[in-house]
Order: sequence, then structure tokens, then C-alpha cells
Amino acid sequence: MQNIRKVTNDIYYVGASNRRLSLFENVYPIPRGISYNSYVLVDDKTVLFDTADKIVELQFLENVEAALNGRNLDYIVVNHMEPDHCAVLEEIIRRYPDIKVVLNAKTVNMVKQFFDFDIDSRSVIIKEGDKLETGRHTLTFFMAPMVHWPEVMMTYDITEKILFSADAFGTFGAINGNLFSDEVDFEHEWLDDVRRYYTNIVGKYGGPVQTALKKASAYEIDIIAPLHGVLWKKDIIPELIEKYTKWATYTPEDKAVMIAYGSVYGNTQNAAEILASKLSEKGVKNIKLYDVSVTHPSYILSEAFRCSVLVFASATYNNGIFINMENLLHDIAAHCLQNRTVAFIQNGSWAPVAGKKMEEIISSLKGMNIIEKKVTIKSSLKESQLKDIEELADAIVESLK
Repeated sequence: MQNIRKVTNDIYYVGASNRRLSLFENVYPIPRGISYNSYVLVDDKTVLFDTADKIVELQFLENVEAALNGRNLDYIVVNHMEPDHCAVLEEIIRRYPDIKVVLNAKTVNMVKQFFDFDIDSRSVIIKEGDKLETGRHTLTFFMAPMVHWPEVMMTYDITEKILFSADAFGTFGAINGNLFSDEVDFEHEWLDDVRRYYTNIVGKYGGPVQTALKKASAYEIDIIAPLHGVLWKKDIIPELIEKYTKWATYTPEDKAVMIAYGSVYGNTQNAAEILASKLSEKGVKNIKLYDVSVTHPSYILSEAFRCSVLVFASATYNNGIFINMENLLHDIAAHCLQNRTVAFIQNGSWAPVAGKKMEEIISSLKGMNIIEKKVTIKSSLKESQLKDIEELADAIVESLK
């Protein structure tokens, strides 16, 4: 049964949600599910903006048919060729054989990589700033390469002032009936998923995101319609742009401390928890403490983008870094995090080297201020070493000033 929503008088939401999928891109936990967004414009000419993942294909196709209400489909705009948004492209062309595919030159090559149908005969290849008239509506396009694939573009409906933003401004989380940002609690229900989505999916590409934000700023935008999550209305767009600007420039959102530890028998954990207590006694609020063997790295990475001070505490393992801590640090480095204050605690019963090796990974990143004071534990923290924890806490508090 179709399930469509009106975005405006002429534009319909025809996407679908999945609450059974446990991992997005087979990597990231999505306990709140995910939505695959797509939109239909019904004008003198009809336009479909992107498709959906195979997993919701039946619902999506029923929604498209319902929105068209007996009309043929004239155009499909392909903003992004990732399979969770283009998997049903071939089926759309089979159902609407006269359709024209609006895309850029880079996208054409990707279509040929994913599919075997004839794309050349039905392509409308557009360039930056080109326009498409559909009747009452005028669409224009701008390229957003590496946000987060090289072929990505965005479509702006000049008439309705809607930005179809591809994966930009997307979020984890299924649609729970409420489609628009003014119908949900952004701060408490959506912000963490918006941040975790951005930092893990797009976070590496801060420069390209800044370029895309600059291009988008040239347009008056009433609604941002992403390919995942709720649609953002004017009530929340300024805050969303502010968050994106900070994330894209690797600027901490908050003067806050995140501590992540990798512990085998609990002794490294004990040191991390004592440090957290010392920081609290010195007035630091909202400290975040994570066991890297329990919390998925996507959550810790997201917090690393939010916080200004990061502490990594690790046991020495196989003459290196504790496995899950090493994976986290390489993930942080792969996402090009910058401009943080970082401290280290290391443990090792006979050869504590985790601190040195952790610093080697982090110091390769730009703008990292490494706190000189390090804490070294041999097997377990002793009473005489509490002053070392105290001094590290003092250095962290000083950096927060």
C-alpha cells in the first residue's frame, strides 16, 4: 500500500524506512533504523529525484506510482549514484521507458559501472548552473564532488526554494511519521544521529563540504530535502548550517572532554575513571567515558568531533596498542580529525609502548596539541602515581581555558 506525503503542493515524498537493518553500509549500527528518501515533482513535466535501496524497492515503487496518479514519468534526476539511492534506477527505466535521465558527466560513467542498460540514448547531461524547466518549476544544479562521492550534485528548485541535497544534511534514523524538522525534537532525538552520520560518512571531506556550503549559501532555502532522515525547514536550517560549518572546519562544538580506554583486566579502565573523577572535582562537566571494546567506534568518532579535549588510555598489547583502541585511532586518522588537545595514558607490565604508538597516529593529524604530561602504568596504578593523574587533570583543565 502506498505511503506518500506532500512536501509542497507539487512535490511528494515517496521514500521509505527500514527498521530491521542493523548496520548501515554494513559498518555503522543504526538502532533507530534508516530512511531512504526520494521525491516526485508533479508539474507539466514530472520529475523523480533519485530512487532508493533495493531493500525498500516495493514500497518505493508503489509510492512513485501513487504520486504520479496515472501520469507518465518524464525525468529522473540522479544526484548521487551510491546503491542505497540508485539501486532501483534500472527498474524505473523499465517501467517508464521514455524517461530522460538528468545527470552529470561523471555520473554517466558510474551508471555504466553499476548497470548494463543504455544510458547514453536517454541522458540529459548537465553542467554547473544549468536549468531545467518543468512548467511552473525551474530546477538548477550545482556540483558537490566528494560530498561524499566524486559524482555528487545537488538540485535546487528555484520556485519552491527547496534544496535536494543528496547525502549532505542526511542522518541516521527512520522516519516515524513526522517528516519535517518542526515536527520533531531536533536537539534530543536527532542531533546525535545527524552528527554521527556526518562525521562517519562525510567527515573526511571537510574541504569539499565547505565548498558545497558556500555554493548553497547563494540560494534562499526554505527546505533542505536530503536522501536520509527528516526534511529540514527554516526553523532549524541556520543551526544545521552552523553545525556543518564547525564539523567541516574541524572546530570543536563544545569545550568538553572525551576519554576512551582500552583495558584488558580493568587496570587501565581504573586509571581512566580516576582521571574522570579528578576532572569532575576540578569543575569539568559532561565528561564522556567510553570502553572501546563496548562502544562502536562510530559513536566515539562522533564525540571526538564534538569535544575539544580527547584522552586515550590503552594497555600495551602484542608490543603495540590494544586492538580496539588501535582500530579507533586509525578510524579517527582516516577521517582527518584536526584541531584537538590530546592526552595519553599507557599501561604495560614489562614494556609500556602504547602511548608512544598512539601519539604517532594522532600527531600525523593537523593542529593536534599533544599534552606533554603522560601517565605510564606498569600493571596497576599505585597510590604514588595519583599525583601523575592529578597533574594530567590540571593540564587538561588548563587547556579548556
